[in-house]
Amino acid sequence: MLYADIIVDISSKNLDKIFQYGVPPDLEDQVCVGMVVNVPFGKSDREVAGYVVGLTADPSWEAGKIKMIRSCRNSAETTESRLILLAVWMKSRYGSTMAQALRTVFPIKARMDAKEKKIIVLRASREKAEEFRGLWQKKNYRARIRLLEHMIQQGQADQGETLRLLGIGRNVVEALEKEGLVQVVSREQMRNPVDLPADARREVVLSVQQEQAVEEICQEWAGADRPCLLHGVTGSGKTQVYMELMGRTLRQGRQAIVLIPEISLTYQLVMGFYGRFGDQVSVIHSRLSQGEKYDQMKRAKAGEISIMIGPRSALFTPFPRLGLIILDEEQEQAYKSEQAPRYHAREVAIHRGQLEGAHVVFGSATPSLATYYKCQRGEYRKCVLDSRYRQRPMPQVSIVDMREEIRAGNRSILSRKLQQEMEQRLEKREQVMLFLNRRGYLGFITCRSCGYVLKCPHCDVSLTDHNDGTSVCHYCGHTQRQQKTCPICGSSYIGGFHAGTQQIEEVVKKRFPASRILRMDHDTTRGKKGHWEILRAFQEREADILVGTQMIVKGHDMPGVTLVGALAADMSLFAADHASGERTFQLLTQAVGRSGRGETAGSAVIQTYQPEHYSITCAARQDYEGFYREEIGYRELMGYPPVSGMMGILGFGHDERQLDRAMGFIRQFISRLGAGRDAQVIGPTALAVGKVQDVYRRVIYVKEKEEDRLRKLKDQVEAYVQINEGFRGLQIQFDFHI
Repeated sequence: MLYADIIVDISSKNLDKIFQYGVPPDLEDQVCVGMVVNVPFGKSDREVAGYVVGLTADPSWEAGKIKMIRSCRNSAETTESRLILLAVWMKSRYGSTMAQALRTVFPIKARMDAKEKKIIVLRASREKAEEFRGLWQKKNYRARIRLLEHMIQQGQADQGETLRLLGIGRNVVEALEKEGLVQVVSREQMRNPVDLPADARREVVLSVQQEQAVEEICQEWAGADRPCLLHGVTGSGKTQVYMELMGRTLRQGRQAIVLIPEISLTYQLVMGFYGRFGDQVSVIHSRLSQGEKYDQMKRAKAGEISIMIGPRSALFTPFPRLGLIILDEEQEQAYKSEQAPRYHAREVAIHRGQLEGAHVVFGSATPSLATYYKCQRGEYRKCVLDSRYRQRPMPQVSIVDMREEIRAGNRSILSRKLQQEMEQRLEKREQVMLFLNRRGYLGFITCRSCGYVLKCPHCDVSLTDHNDGTSVCHYCGHTQRQQKTCPICGSSYIGGFHAGTQQIEEVVKKRFPASRILRMDHDTTRGKKGHWEILRAFQEREADILVGTQMIVKGHDMPGVTLVGALAADMSLFAADHASGERTFQLLTQAVGRSGRGETAGSAVIQTYQPEHYSITCAARQDYEGFYREEIGYRELMGYPPVSGMMGILGFGHDERQLDRAMGFIRQFISRLGAGRDAQVIGPTALAVGKVQDVYRRVIYVKEKEEDRLRKLKDQVEAYVQINEGFRGLQIQFDFHI
């Protein structure tokens, strides 16, 4: 007999396990992995849906006690079945339970009650209605007459709007219902988060270079159909290329998913796509209600929309005829999940594309090293936009050494150069963006006098200060006493950086009291439309200066901005992360690229304590090739991705002693496998934040030249953890750095 491994309920953590059922002989030709079936469950044998995640000829316990599948809910080839196959692949590739993988690909699993709309429908003939109107005029029933006349004219109308318009109560409608003149019916109303003006439609004319990029990508689709990277400088019009590719996809009767890294990007993208495609566009993100999310997935599955825009979870939109997946700003860390399965949307998009027969396009002005490395190796196709749309000039960039500002007596967060530029731009009624690079601000210790950064002697990443008076490397665990004075220049100005956007806003208000200022950060964007409202206000010139974190410098097109100031540009440069140089280059390049996108040429000021670092100098020149050569050389020297594979084995638990002992066992197990001969094993050590909500966190890093060997090692460690009692009550997860 054939047996099926089935997940019964992915919404309940208590049923986070696989059950085995027998496959009846008459269903053996139908049941396959990815299918949804009906099975008896529990002592009462109530019928529930189950997801088939495996098939075998070997029963896992006594065959006579195994229950049988009752029926199939779907065929093998459905959107749902393909998503289940995707979950099976994710579980195997990234390491997680099957239920965790299924909950990822079905992010909106719980059914929501439909939002209903009450409609009044005229049921009587015109003659009968006129008869009642004459009768009620004699009795002076003015409210009933108003409603009846309205219905004779409209035929049907929304009940709520009608009551407000006519100034009547529900009892008037009931009176007409009693006479058989009207009927109130309920109709399902989809919750739609897209609320855009009706005049948003507009056509875009592609430049010669954009047309060439479109044709190159379409040629690739007709041939090898590798994933395509659209590498375009900031302001080159990548979005317009996306829209042309989407238009071609929709004309073939297929659908498209557009992934964005941040909610703040949805406003302009939705406006642009809605202008081209109208109400075929929808959006999904974490700020929507559960009902709104549920309705968007329902509309997508029913084919009522053709384009879904959103962050990582939008990748699992259940389109029945998916034809195109686009990852905009593909370099962003937001595409990496921080929960099991710890997948990267870039890899999952490629695999879903293969399952669905869909094309995959990545876009960025600053591609991730992993993506560019694969382009160099021929695994991806690269298409280039090397000039701005309409040949607009790139901004003029100045690098300010903040050590010189301190020597000159300027203790302000605003350099003299930046203040001078701001004065000139504001006098001309142009707009200014001030970007505070907060990313990694807890991750390094620096001297403000000479720029020295305290680094690990073993891993070439910065040390992090802890409250116990030590500085720790969160890659290898190296620990030393905190520095009170700079070992290079003897200055006492050594430590972290404590300014935030609110303090910057206060400094700017004091320096430019006549200017209107908006602040965009986590605190000011808590509401569902917080990002949209701030960006709309700034775009419509309701403010002169926008102060914010990295959310203001990614993908926004603000034609009025002619000056960008990057404050504390090197804050992310020495974060405790091997990719800190890459992150810094990407952030600064994106920040500089916000300036001068309209008719007026722009400029940018980068303030730094490391003016000679290649991440900063290359960002100022918008020189990706120069940066790539420097950074890939560093990765080759240190054995970091993408040149080598790197896997983190993460442990979580409430009992610190048990967790430390268990992670030690994993380290010993890896050594017994012989991995130490070919791989570098680091740790176990505490994560950067070693304890969160009473849960201790540890990590072991394994670096290996061949990533396939790391995947095999993951499988072996996973099996070792499952059969050993010492890991009960702990969570072990796997994190692949790509």
